[in-house]
Amino acid sequence: MSKIILLNNRPVGTPQLSDFKFSEEEKPTIAAGEILLKTKFISVDPYLRGRMSDAKSYIEPFQLNQPIASGGVAEVVESNNEAFKKGDFVSTFLDWKEYQISKGKGLLKIEETKVSLSAYLGVLGMTGLTAYCGLMEIGAPKAGETIVVSGAAGAVGSIVGQIGKILGCRVIGIAGTDEKVALLKSKFGFDEGINYNTTTNMSKAIAAVCPDGVDVYFDNVGGAISDGVHANINRFGRIAVCGAISTYNATTVPMGPRVESFLVKNSVLMQGFIVGNYAAKFAEATQQLTQWLQEGKLSHSETIVEGFDNTPQAFIDLFEGKNKGKMVVKVY
Repeated sequence: MSKIILLNNRPVGTPQLSDFKFSEEEKPTIAAGEILLKTKFISVDPYLRGRMSDAKSYIEPFQLNQPIASGGVAEVVESNNEAFKKGDFVSTFLDWKEYQISKGKGLLKIEETKVSLSAYLGVLGMTGLTAYCGLMEIGAPKAGETIVVSGAAGAVGSIVGQIGKILGCRVIGIAGTDEKVALLKSKFGFDEGINYNTTTNMSKAIAAVCPDGVDVYFDNVGGAISDGVHANINRFGRIAVCGAISTYNATTVPMGPRVESFLVKNSVLMQGFIVGNYAAKFAEATQQLTQWLQEGKLSHSETIVEGFDNTPQAFIDLFEGKNKGKMVVKVY
């Protein structure tokens, strides 16, 4: 048998375990041209929360009583497809199932590497591509500039900060605990860190550590934290809006300062993006990230939760900031 995790309810506010449902199906049998995949790692990401609602977004919502899906790494355990053999590992978009069938389309074969398989869901996967493309294409950092990253201890933010340092920038990270702030500086090389949970005035806190203002802001959280950064943005500053996790579980439309005045006053570029916008850059980005990783210039952090049954809780834990770096579920 093969376990499956289905969307049981559309969450209201923060997702609950009752919003997920476990089921089972017969272990699939492959036909000509097909391969049988055994899930090894599952990526849990904040953007999945939007797909659990029925509102229209840039990607179709999940359907009730159907499997949830996200990035994953799987092992080929049977193959009737010439392009893949038993024992191959692939990264792709997977249903939350222990076993599933693929015709081979959209699978990225993972060649022998010293890097862990889970890294292909993080620094060498969508996470790394998001950090690299968003920072380089929108942030366009120049050596000597100041970059601020919110959600800095998370999967994307920690990589953004390191790329900024590689490029010769001064990098400030915002995170939710003193432990995470210490990690930003000790492991990822950030110049300064701010604990938003112990900061009563974010605008003043940013000003204190950015005496020359902020040139690039990589925004993963939105809300009041971003309001404080916006107040310190420099003329011709660039803001890459990657996410807004602070608002994902809101049941009413959150209100804050209007952005138009500071955008006009300082000629600021503010652009939201999804990683798929930069598909043409993926090969270049992966090559560069791999090189930096092999050269020891790039570190990556993972929070690995063991056990397929713990996938829903791992996802919920994202919204309480329990992850350091990429949150991954190890199925086997």
